[in-house]
Amino acid sequence: MKVLVVGGAGYIGSHMVKMLLSEGHEVLTFDNLSSGHRDAVLGGAFVHGDLADVSTLDFTFSSYQPDAVLHFASFIQVGESVNRPDLYYRNNVTNTLNVLDAMVKHGIKRFIFSSTAAIFGEPDYVPIDEQHRTSPLNPYGQSKLMIEKILQDYDKAFGLKSICLRYFNAAGADPDGQLGERHDPETHLIPLILQAVSGRRANINVFGRDYCTPDGTCVRDYIHVVDLCSAHLLALDYLVKNGKSNRFNLGNGAGFSVQEVIRAVERVTGKVVKVVDGPRREGDPASLVADATKARHTLGWAPSFTQLDTIVAHAWQWELKQVGIG
Repeated sequence: MKVLVVGGAGYIGSHMVKMLLSEGHEVLTFDNLSSGHRDAVLGGAFVHGDLADVSTLDFTFSSYQPDAVLHFASFIQVGESVNRPDLYYRNNVTNTLNVLDAMVKHGIKRFIFSSTAAIFGEPDYVPIDEQHRTSPLNPYGQSKLMIEKILQDYDKAFGLKSICLRYFNAAGADPDGQLGERHDPETHLIPLILQAVSGRRANINVFGRDYCTPDGTCVRDYIHVVDLCSAHLLALDYLVKNGKSNRFNLGNGAGFSVQEVIRAVERVTGKVVKVVDGPRREGDPASLVADATKARHTLGWAPSFTQLDTIVAHAWQWELKQVGIG
C-alpha cells in the first residue's frame, strides 16, 4: 500500500516508517521537524511540511494519492498543554482537521489515529477497557478526545473510516539500535531514569510516594514501541478487510510502579539510580493499566516485548548510543 505517515520523523512515527518499509509498503513521511529528526526517517520519500499549511497538504495528497494515512503529529506534553492550551488545540485539533479535510477532498478513506489513555482521566477501575467513561484532566487529553469525536462524525458524513489506538505508556527502542527516543525536553520516565544513569542528568525525580499502590508510587502500563507499531499494521489490515471504524486500548495489561521501573534500570545497567523525592504532581492518577482484550481478539494483536527488563534494555542500548558508548 501507499501510506502517508504524518509525524513520521518522531519517536513512534519513525519506528512505524521502518516497520512499514520492512513489510513492503510504499511510505511517504510528512513532518515539520519541530520535534522529529530527519535522520530518523530510514527510507521512503519525505516532505518537510507543516500540517497548518493547507496548500502543501493539498499538493501532497494530489501528487501522492495515499491508500491510508497514519497520524503521529500531535504535541504530547501534559504539563505544557495546561500552560499553553492554545498550542495543543491548534496543532492537535485544527491541524488534524486539515489532514482529514484533505483526505475527504481527495477521496482517501483510511485513517489511523494515535490517541491516548489520557482521554479517560482519573479511572473508575483498572484495567481500563474501551467502555470506560472519558473525562480528560488536561488539554492534551481533551484534544485527543475531540479528534475521536470528530472522526465519528466524519465517518457518518463522509465515509472516512478510522481506527483510534489509545496508547498507554509508549516505551523502549528499536531492538536493532537504529531508533529511539530523542524528545527535547524529555518527559518519559524510562529515558529520564536512563539519562540519570548515563550522566546526562543529575538524578531522577519521584513525584509522590503516598499513592494507594503496593509501594506508594504511581503505576503505569508500559508498551514497547515496536508492539505499538505492530498494532498499527494490524489496524491497517483491519480497515482494508472490514472497512469499519473502531477504537482500541493498547497496553500490556500489567502495570509497573515508578519504583519498579527504577529497580529494573538498576538490574539492566548494573548502576545505582540517584533519586530525589518530591510531592505529587497535580493530575497524576495512581494507576493506569490497559485492558487490551478487544485489540487481542479483534485485531489478533499480541505484544512481543512484555517484560519490563527487555523494554529497559532496548532503551538502554539507545541511550548508550546517545552518549557515544553504544
